[in-house]
Amino acid sequence: MHRRLHGCGALFDVDPAGLAPRLVGLRPHHHRGHPVEHPDEPPFVVLTGARGLGKSAVLAELRESYKGHTPLALVDCAEAQFAGPPADRPAESWSPLAQALLVLAEQLAEPVTGAGRITFPRLMSGLVAVAAGGWGGADSERIRREVERILLLNETGSWISGLAGRMAGKVAAKVVAAATGTGPLVSGAIEATLESVAEGFASRRHQKASVWYRTYPNAGGNAQRGLILLSGHFRAGDGSREHAERYLVRALLADLTEAYAGVLPRMQRLGRPLVLLDNAQCAPGPGLVAAVLRDRTDGIADQVVFVAARRGDGRGELPGAVRRELPEVARRTGWAPGAAPSSRALLVALPRLGPDDTLHIVGAVCEDTPVPARLPLAAHRLTGGNPLGVVLLAEAAAQHLPGVSALGELLRAEIRPAEDRPGRPAYEALLDRLVPAERLEELTVLAAAHDHGSACALASALLPDTFGPASVRALQTLLAEEGLPPARGQFVGDPFVRTLLLLRLHLRDAGHASWRTAHETLADHYTAPEHARYRLHHQLALGVTEPAVAELRDTFPTAGTRSWLRTLRFVASAPYFHAHDAEGRDTAGRADRRVAVALGRTDDGHPVPEGVDAVLHARIRRLLHAVWLLADPLVPPDPLVCDRLRFELEQLSNLRPAGNALLWRASRDWPAAALAGRPADGWCGADGSDDTDDRDDTDDGPDDRRGAA
Repeated sequence: MHRRLHGCGALFDVDPAGLAPRLVGLRPHHHRGHPVEHPDEPPFVVLTGARGLGKSAVLAELRESYKGHTPLALVDCAEAQFAGPPADRPAESWSPLAQALLVLAEQLAEPVTGAGRITFPRLMSGLVAVAAGGWGGADSERIRREVERILLLNETGSWISGLAGRMAGKVAAKVVAAATGTGPLVSGAIEATLESVAEGFASRRHQKASVWYRTYPNAGGNAQRGLILLSGHFRAGDGSREHAERYLVRALLADLTEAYAGVLPRMQRLGRPLVLLDNAQCAPGPGLVAAVLRDRTDGIADQVVFVAARRGDGRGELPGAVRRELPEVARRTGWAPGAAPSSRALLVALPRLGPDDTLHIVGAVCEDTPVPARLPLAAHRLTGGNPLGVVLLAEAAAQHLPGVSALGELLRAEIRPAEDRPGRPAYEALLDRLVPAERLEELTVLAAAHDHGSACALASALLPDTFGPASVRALQTLLAEEGLPPARGQFVGDPFVRTLLLLRLHLRDAGHASWRTAHETLADHYTAPEHARYRLHHQLALGVTEPAVAELRDTFPTAGTRSWLRTLRFVASAPYFHAHDAEGRDTAGRADRRVAVALGRTDDGHPVPEGVDAVLHARIRRLLHAVWLLADPLVPPDPLVCDRLRFELEQLSNLRPAGNALLWRASRDWPAAALAGRPADGWCGADGSDDTDDRDDTDDGPDDRRGAA
């Protein structure tokens, strides 16, 4: 595996072979053959996951691994060249997919080790027919430019190098003449193209390609008529265009197949062609994927290895695909196609980085800069192993250590992509790449929400009137498509992304006005007694601790132990971005009062309400602040606070004989999980299992229907 990538050995390993060499038939970075795993038909591999997980980096590494060794092309479907036609080209003669096929063929044509250029006469003829549909009234220079680019797909690069260019000139002249004459333009252009193939390329392969369109539906064995029909279907749009585009995709694959036909080509070309599609959720990605899968289902075979990357999990678009985690395909895929076209696809979810990977990345980025011992583990805990998050935090550390080392300060610190470019806060740079830019403002506000109803309440308080319940649902759908579905009790499911959005909300305006409005709105929203934990969570985010202490103290003797522990953990997961004084007001100091409270240093000066058990009150107060501190993703775990957490839970276990085992296990599991760098939502339950499966408390927030106005 290349040193720049971590956690992707299942793709690039050589001995034993990972997924890439088993599909391509070549070892990475070498022109050495390897037996293929699926000799009859390779699966269409789709890398899935949210932004920042390294899908683009994997495709870039695949390109570097096989460039120059086997025919290869990489297109980013999100590039501007696929967003719309050039200014001088009519929309009826252009589509993202047709443009992508041209770009792919230009890259695939390049010579590789042991073999020359690949020509694309079938695709060339089809693309000329499509382009000709938009030449009516065009100037001669534009026609010549478009024709020459397309016909250069037939450039062989041999001793007759330049012949395709000269043929392009001849075709352009004939097309211009047809455009200025009285005859039909499209048929004239197609006739000139077919003549150029017949005149300029005498080989049997090129002659065979020139008549390939005889089999186009209703062509009647006439290649020229087939191309005219294809051009008409393309201009017609909708389903007719999809039909024509499918034939263009088939033409590309037929030309590639032809390049491997015969004894000599098979000896020269050791690896399968490799096509890489980034951001395949954008056009032309879906159309290209659908065309390939449908033809393979219909028995039109090819040997091209497709690896696409798309956001989300791909389940909606490819319901019949085999799904695997990347480590599961390290030695074999276990893939076999079924009857549905989508079964030809293999969805592979990229993993997050492990703690060791994070350690190595931080060390490599910081180089000679001394790194605090706890920083890599803290970065891994905060990011959850998100590769982009780890790298940008490491870059922030490299630029600001030793002066700035706390994670919260690193997120607010400016990072410069280059010395001559302006810097910007790291959290902004991360959000630019982790969430849809067009929805950043709405997500910043709704990150504090837990469900549809609370999101609607926040939208009403902080967003324009036009953003109502329907907009909230649309945003939930978008998040799911992005690979960021809601989690239990959280509108934004990914903890790292949620932390970044909440930090942006906190810094959104002077005096943290939006922050206070958001949490006050939600505290007022959750009025039902059964949803007290949500109200207390938001009061705690505002620095108001006494209601949470009182609720946990008063319910301790009677609530189910598992439910009580779960409430404690949820309430104490409240975000904390600014120091508070004893009354919960923001202070300018940097001291974190949670440490002092958790360790009992403020007990003497804290008044105990009348009529309550003073010992239990103080213990619950210390416990709440200990969990609040240790659950904070921006603060490395304090061993002293962990010890105090263990002690307080252990003492509480003596007070609840019925819940003794659960509290005792929590006293061991929670501090250990915190010290190990596991985020609070990954701590073990009090009985050693994940208490999100808790059966005696299934509260997920208000009934979702309440916000469906």
